[in-house]
Amino acid sequence: MEDKDLMENLLLLEKGACGLYLHGSIESETVSINQAFTSALMDSLTLQDDIYSEMSDKGWYPTEPAEQQKIQQVKQKYSMQ
Repeated sequence: MEDKDLMENLLLLEKGACGLYLHGSIESETVSINQAFTSALMDSLTLQDDIYSEMSDKGWYPTEPAEQQKIQQVKQKYSMQ
């Protein structure tokens, strides 16, 4: 397996963990449980960002800037609601 594939798998797993921690935080019954899930979520988000940054630096996660016209269209759409 190539490094790019490994990094993609790590990123997907970390995104999944973020989702689980988020739901745990939202659904937690006590403050201490909420704090534990929230702390784990923040750690996981940091790791996700680190993985993304590494992939982006290597050109393995290309992104395209949004067109300004499309941004304005979305802003107008939701400002009318």
